[in-house]
Amino acid sequence: MVFGDRLPAAERFVAILADTGVSHGLIGPREVPRLWERHVLNCGVLEDAFPDGARLVDVGSGAGLPGVALALARPDLTVTLVEPMLRRTAWLSTVVEELGLDEQVTVRRSRAEQVHGELIAPFVTARAVARLDTLAGWCVPLLEPGGVLVAMKGRSAHEELADCRRVLGKLGVVEATVSLHGDEVLEEPVLSVDLRVGEPGAVGVDRAGRDRSRRRGRGGSGGSARVSR
Repeated sequence: MVFGDRLPAAERFVAILADTGVSHGLIGPREVPRLWERHVLNCGVLEDAFPDGARLVDVGSGAGLPGVALALARPDLTVTLVEPMLRRTAWLSTVVEELGLDEQVTVRRSRAEQVHGELIAPFVTARAVARLDTLAGWCVPLLEPGGVLVAMKGRSAHEELADCRRVLGKLGVVEATVSLHGDEVLEEPVLSVDLRVGEPGAVGVDRAGRDRSRRRGRGGSGGSARVSR
């Protein structure tokens, strides 16, 4: 079970999304019938990308996807939601309080590039924010050395990664992996492009040529997730 004993809270999150999430323009009305599988569970299965006790920053959090869903699925995670729009951050703060996530989740009103050099973590997540090369430009500076950007992508994940390889290498990405999540609970599993950064001056992915598709498993402790086939 993805949400375990927090399943009631996850169901409450779905109800909030269907109500004020729609009225605040965070969720389209046509998405309401599929909020559970297409949005909340779809994001919750990403929980296997992170080791125990990980800290992560969710960039462009919007409706709290994937950040709030991940916090519900993994009580051990520490999550910072970064969102630039005031109305959305106010809504997120209310949701975090209502779901009892105050001690686990922080809401930060800002653009990712505005907190470069200030906010840093071993992991960064994003869903439907921008093309991979643009997204990496915003998110890589938020990563600790050896940290991983876990970007939720659709069926074109492999193609988008191939198109952006050269730019990613210039940004300091040393390993790029397309990972599968939720194949045991979803009809259509989730794909993420996982970009690991190296130490300053490390050989980039465009030169190292490391692009491997993997199925993601729960990581161990440390700055980056351990993956299993």
